[in-house]
Amino acid sequence: MNFFSSTSFMDSKEHCPCSSFPVPQSLHVEVEQDILRSVQAILRELDGHHPGLQCDQGMRRWTLHKKIDRNPISCDILIKILIKELEKAERGDNKHYIIPLLHILMHTIIKAPYISDSLYERVYDFCKKLLTLPKPYCIVGLDCAMKIKNERAVPGLSYQRMVISEQNLRSKVYPHQERVFVFLDPDLISESVCNALLYEAHAAQGQQTPTACMSYVISHSMQAALGSQCDVQRLQKTLEDKPTDVLESCFQEVVAAVELTREEASADRKRFVERLGKIYEKIVAPSAPGAASLKRPQSIPLPSPNISFYLWTDDDLIRKELFLYTRPASQSSEDLDGFNDQSRISVVSADSGIEGDLPPSTEEISCTSSNKESSRLQRRHCMKKKIPVLSSAALAPDTCEASTAKNSGTLHRKSGLIIENTLRPKKMYTARIVVLGDDRVLGRLAKAYYSLRKSEARRPLLTVKANLQFYYIPVLDLQQHSSATNEHTTLYRMECCEVSMYLGKVDPWYESNISTLCHMIPKLATMPSSPSKQLASDPFITDVTSYYVRMGMQPVCFQIYKVKIHFSDVSQDSVEDVFLTELRADIQDHMLPKESMLTRKKMNVESPGTDILINYKKTSLSSREKEVNTLLHSSRLMMKAIPTAETEDLVCLNVSITEVIKTTNLSGRSFCVSACTNTSTIRTSTIEIKIKSMAHRTFTVCLDKDSRRVYNSVVRMEVSPCLEPDYCMQKMKVMQLSPDVHEDVGLTKYMSKSLLLPINTFAGIVQ
Repeated sequence: MNFFSSTSFMDSKEHCPCSSFPVPQSLHVEVEQDILRSVQAILRELDGHHPGLQCDQGMRRWTLHKKIDRNPISCDILIKILIKELEKAERGDNKHYIIPLLHILMHTIIKAPYISDSLYERVYDFCKKLLTLPKPYCIVGLDCAMKIKNERAVPGLSYQRMVISEQNLRSKVYPHQERVFVFLDPDLISESVCNALLYEAHAAQGQQTPTACMSYVISHSMQAALGSQCDVQRLQKTLEDKPTDVLESCFQEVVAAVELTREEASADRKRFVERLGKIYEKIVAPSAPGAASLKRPQSIPLPSPNISFYLWTDDDLIRKELFLYTRPASQSSEDLDGFNDQSRISVVSADSGIEGDLPPSTEEISCTSSNKESSRLQRRHCMKKKIPVLSSAALAPDTCEASTAKNSGTLHRKSGLIIENTLRPKKMYTARIVVLGDDRVLGRLAKAYYSLRKSEARRPLLTVKANLQFYYIPVLDLQQHSSATNEHTTLYRMECCEVSMYLGKVDPWYESNISTLCHMIPKLATMPSSPSKQLASDPFITDVTSYYVRMGMQPVCFQIYKVKIHFSDVSQDSVEDVFLTELRADIQDHMLPKESMLTRKKMNVESPGTDILINYKKTSLSSREKEVNTLLHSSRLMMKAIPTAETEDLVCLNVSITEVIKTTNLSGRSFCVSACTNTSTIRTSTIEIKIKSMAHRTFTVCLDKDSRRVYNSVVRMEVSPCLEPDYCMQKMKVMQLSPDVHEDVGLTKYMSKSLLLPINTFAGIVQ
């Protein structure tokens, strides 16, 4: 028995009244007023005029989405209100409303049970208007317009793809996979906070079985396409009674219909409704007829992403976990050892050239196992044979993504910091790496990212398979400072969370949703340890993290700096390291030799600090470089890479020098310490700092405020923007072929020269 004829689905476009859900007028007015108040509260929050406490920011957006989940009839009402507010913001002087409201709108559309075609058209027309605005509005508008165009032709496409990729459901037509990696530094975050985060994530993902997720996809796709013609309650009851293999077959059929319509040159919603209508008849018709349920939209849950937590105890943990994530299922975990060996491939061998001295490889093991008699030592060439690597052109999508900032001396704010990912090829894996902590954890992330790019430049294994996305959630665990006042907490955050403070200034929606987690996450540790039903049903931290990794797709790129450190002991080799936020150098107390103790009494009062010689290249707005030399008597030097104001440039080291000024009074010579301002800001592409001291003085260098990254007895430092390893590798090949050519030619002309760490936000940099 056919409950629906094919002609009924053929005519089920927006103008057909049977496709929309009827809403009582009294309920409509009450819901509309409630939602309008919530939206206006969010707008007041963006203006900074909300009377509520700052810790309540971000809760309003979360509460609004929870209202929609509990009452799916209000989805259309919310979308209409958001469009009205967006149109007013675009016409008026409130453009900072646009991107936050647009993200609320897109998240609502993804979860909406059914949206009319006319409403899709209105949203699409508005997104096209944003293309005339400057960055980042045009970029976010283009991304939303493309998604709305696909969603209008194939309703439910975004939801289906999101659940399939995040839950790693098997699908031949859409094999893309995603995973969220959350790295917690145990030295920065207490054990109680880690346990609270882990418990909430497990409570949120406890009911997300593969069969439940497949049922969600089928129900949402049917309801989004068929509207009121879909009896969702009956469909869900039928799916629950089906065996797993039958349910998976239905799931694969629905996914194939959705992807087939998406791939068609002229994707037609009318044809898509007809295809899903036939599948719906096949699923529901064999079931026993029951009482007809009310034709109301049903809220289909959007499962949380697959989140994996890791205690970041090993500096190489990110690279190892990414390898395990992207390796084929046929490989065993023992291949990780081989991966570590491959990442240390050297062109020139340091061995004796005898085969027996070489480490065994897979080829040698197979040969010896088949022919053990031929195990005599044989002379081999001392030059190792290069392992064939992928063509450099294969790395072009990764290395050329920030080609506008190719010249490291060019100011990034001038040339744009937002990377357009729309034209990049689709990779099978997406790894969303989330780090929690303060600026110190970002310093570790920059160092791990630099190590990963170096290994990938030698032999690309991960970047050709996976798309890496980086996210940062600031967390200040002040349990050890329980007596700290609010003023002390604010100052501590300004000192230790400079990156999040900067991101909050350039992206108000990041400040409203993510920066507020800085103090909210540690409060989880003070909650009772007994299981809470409310925590399992409304996991706030997990929901906000899921919202961030799903909607935060516009990166802000921070320059990574490389420092070469030379020590006073000439027998000690120099060390190369990287930093992201700051480098601090203090004069180190040094004991004079015994032979100089007698002469010390005859010397005048010894002045604090030492003479330092600073040599750097100053870059002007016209990108012309001028070499500058400065000699100062200083006791401290501080390099800040994160600007204090959102209007300043990210590729500009702010060098503050504490200068010691000699003065003379009646009792003799004295010294006063003051801040040197003549070199407080240096726009430079290369800076070399040399310490010249006649009193055996050395520096103690600390990178990224991390006490674990301290170097003593330093006499010279060379700091410069870190170059992209892929660029260096390609440049070396060009120099080998043409030693006389010094400028960028060939592929290097289009490659990114500087190594940038992209931190995803919702808007990028809002001018």
